[in-house]
Amino acid sequence: QVQLVESGGGLVQAGGSLRLSCAASGFTFSINAMGWFRQAPGKEREFVAGIGTDGSTYYPESVKGRFTISRDNAKNQVFLQMNSLKPDDTAVYYCNAVRKGASKYNSWGQGTQVTVSS
Repeated sequence: QVQLVESGGGLVQAGGSLRLSCAASGFTFSINAMGWFRQAPGKEREFVAGIGTDGSTYYPESVKGRFTISRDNAKNQVFLQMNSLKPDDTAVYYCNAVRKGASKYNSWGQGTQVTVSS
């Protein structure tokens, strides 16, 4: 059973930083690409960062240069360092395995709320 537990969100002022963590279980973490997604109120869930099994990373233009994804295969964890946060980054953040540029599993965690005040 896939389980994803996100943590590390909070309230931060614009320009601030947060580091999100995700603990994964129920699948073979090391052989899966992993990603972070976010969903703002009234909007579709969107992809914000991905990391391959080889450590390669990819980001959409909206967060490139501000967000950094990393992983720890020994602990089955994936992280998202978010710097220079903007009010538009306000959303609930989720992690999931990634396949062909989209989330792999239908099971999602509870997410972690990130709120950026102006």
